[in-house]
Amino acid sequence: MAEPILSLTDAELALEGNAGRVEILHGITLEIARGETVGLVGPSGSGKSSLLMLMGGLEQATSGSVKALGHDLTAMNEDALARFRREHMGVVFQSFHLIPTMTALENVATPLELAGAEDAFDRAETELSAVGLADRLHHYPSQLSGGEQQRVALARAAAPRPDILLADEPTGNLDEANGAAIMDLLFGLRDRHGATLVLVTHAPDLAARCDRVIRLRDGRIAPEATRDAAE
Repeated sequence: MAEPILSLTDAELALEGNAGRVEILHGITLEIARGETVGLVGPSGSGKSSLLMLMGGLEQATSGSVKALGHDLTAMNEDALARFRREHMGVVFQSFHLIPTMTALENVATPLELAGAEDAFDRAETELSAVGLADRLHHYPSQLSGGEQQRVALARAAAPRPDILLADEPTGNLDEANGAAIMDLLFGLRDRHGATLVLVTHAPDLAARCDRVIRLRDGRIAPEATRDAAE
């Protein structure tokens, strides 16, 4: 059997807050195959986004192991994690996280330039065209609608051609029509680049499009894991 692209073994996450230590994830053991599409669902506060952050090395597991492409993310320092994400992962958040002083083209091209890509602007233009923004390349985020800003964020995540695409409520800030369009684009990018897609969602129709749905409850993976398990 091929090695899973993502593998968590007894992963735990606890954070220190003003009221003391907060236990967020408990004993998460999970494998995701290359090319698989996985939806993470569950009630608010169940740990969905925290689990996605562990997978992306954006949070460090308190104990247990988190591996991506065979590399142990828990053994990497922040610089190594940043390099690994830049080379292998694309991340899309509910909030768009665009740089307001940069155009759409610059927002997508700059991370590629920082990674040393000589064709950064050509690739950025290709990805923006693929999400329907060929005529908005030189617009700033303030000149774009919410749906258009999320399209820029998708293009930015896809431009490095990542092995793993992580999306945290990618349609959460959008109306129904824009959310449906972003959903189609997200799966289209997955198909075009062959990336493994893991997404957090409350939307049953989005979860239903995934190969597998994993339900979280109280920081643990619930026993059921079916296509209709979305909240």
